[in-house]
Amino acid sequence: MQAVRVDNYEHFRAKLLQWASNFDCCVFLEDTFTKTIIVGVGVEKEYNTIEGLPKNEWMFGYISYDYKNKLEDLVSEHPETISFNDAYFFQPANVFILTGTEFSVQKSDFDIENLTEQILLTSIEKSDTTEVDVTNQLSKQEYLSRVQALQKHIHRGDIYEVNFCQEFVAEDAKLSPVSLYNQLIDVSPTPFASFLKHNGKYALCSSPERYVKKEGNEIISQPIKGTAKRGASLEEDKMLIEALQTNPKERAENVMAVDVVRNDFARVAKPGTVEVPELCKVYTFQQWHQMISTVTAKLPANATLNDVVNATFPMASMTGAPKISAMQLIEQYEVSKRGLYSGAIGYIQENGDFDFNVVIRTILYDSNNQKLSYTVGGAITAEADPEKEYEECLLKASAIRQILSGE
Repeated sequence: MQAVRVDNYEHFRAKLLQWASNFDCCVFLEDTFTKTIIVGVGVEKEYNTIEGLPKNEWMFGYISYDYKNKLEDLVSEHPETISFNDAYFFQPANVFILTGTEFSVQKSDFDIENLTEQILLTSIEKSDTTEVDVTNQLSKQEYLSRVQALQKHIHRGDIYEVNFCQEFVAEDAKLSPVSLYNQLIDVSPTPFASFLKHNGKYALCSSPERYVKKEGNEIISQPIKGTAKRGASLEEDKMLIEALQTNPKERAENVMAVDVVRNDFARVAKPGTVEVPELCKVYTFQQWHQMISTVTAKLPANATLNDVVNATFPMASMTGAPKISAMQLIEQYEVSKRGLYSGAIGYIQENGDFDFNVVIRTILYDSNNQKLSYTVGGAITAEADPEKEYEECLLKASAIRQILSGE
C-alpha cells in the first residue's frame, strides 16, 4: 500500500470525486462525519449476481430491492423510472482510501505521486443552481387511501407493520450529477453517503442507515425506524429528542424492525450469538433526529456476502413484519418499482469483510434520457396517522426537495 499526505481534505475530496466520476463505472463511498472515503473505479471484471463472487478480491457494487424476487416467490411488475440491474458488482482496477489528510492506494496501476498530481489538476465541474419540476406518482389523497387500506390488513392480522413508499419523478432534468451530489451532502451530511455511476445512471445517496457490515466473524445491522424534525433551538431539539425517544408508536416500529433483523441474523449466524447492544437510541443529523438500533451476531467460518444477503435481504426497515407478507402488500399498493431504492450499495474487501448501506434519501438519475427519481416512505402500523405519515415522507425528502427547488 502506498500513501501520501494531502494538505486540504475538502479540496482533495472534491477533486477526487470529480476525477473518479470520469470513469464509466464508479463507486464513491463517504462517511462525512469521520471524513473517510473509499473509492473503486475502473472495471477488471463484472458480475450481475452475488453468487460466486471471487474471494480475496476487492469488489464494489449494489443490490436492488427487486433482487428479492431471486430469494423468494415474489414479483415486481410496476413501471421503473430509472432502471438498474437487480445486482451488479465489479472487480475494480483501482481502489483508493482517503482518511482525513492521508490518501492511500490499496490497488492501482497508477504511481501514487503521479496519481495525486493528476487528481489535483482535475477541473471541478461548475453547475448552475438545479431546478427541476418534480411530480408525485401518487396524489396525497391516493397516498392516504392506500395507507388506510394497508391498516385494514394490519387490523385483520395479515401483517403487523409495512414500509410504504411513494416516488417523485422529473423529466428533462439537465444537471451535473457531481454538483448535485455535493449539494446533497452539504445540506445533509451522513455516515453512509455514496456516489454511484453505472452505464450513465447515477445514485446520489445521503443515507444515514447501515444495512449490514461484516468485520472478522461479526456482522452488524443498524435499522432506522422513527424520525423527527430538527428544532429551531437547542432546547426545542432536546424536547423533540425526548418526545421521539419515549413515543410508544415509534419505539414499537423500531422494535418490530429489530425483531425481523434478529430473526434474519439467526438464519445465518452461529446459534445463540445474536445480540442487541443498542435499542431505540436517538441520533441527531443535520435534517432530522433518527431512532436507530444495533443488532450483532457471529458468523460461522467462511460465510460470504451471498450467505448473509440470502438470509437478510431486503432489510427489515424497508419491508415490514412478517417480511414476506409485507413485501407482497408493498407490491400490491405501491405504484412504482423500487429498483435501487431501498436496496444497498457497498464494497467487499480482499479479506472478505464488507459494508453496505441502505439506499434511502437518494436521487436516482439517468443521464441517457435525463430522467430523475427519488422515493420516500415510512412504517405503517395500526396506530399510524395517515396524515402524519405523509408529512413524515415530506420531512425525509426535505434535503432533496431543497436542492431540486434551487433554494
